[in-house]
Amino acid sequence: MKFQEIIQSETPVLLDFSATWCGPCQTLAPILHEVKAKLGEGVKILKIDIDKNPQVASQYQIQSVPTLILYRKGQQLWRQSGVVPGHVLIDKIKSFSL
Repeated sequence: MKFQEIIQSETPVLLDFSATWCGPCQTLAPILHEVKAKLGEGVKILKIDIDKNPQVASQYQIQSVPTLILYRKGQQLWRQSGVVPGHVLIDKIKSFSL
């Protein structure tokens, strides 16, 4: 499945732009696991390494990592840079799932 097809999904898709050298990105990883565990099939989470995918990072104008972008049906619903607490992410995703 292609990237554009994935973000067209009816299910919310959370893009996690990160890098292996990024400390806050490492902090965010277990938070995203927690979010996925709580929401299950209610969200798709895609981790995108900006060093391995510079063209994608450029296309989405990623200035800093981590940056999270939430999509549903091809529409960007929310975007934030930095570490976001799990409960905030869960509430944000649920608010767009209706």
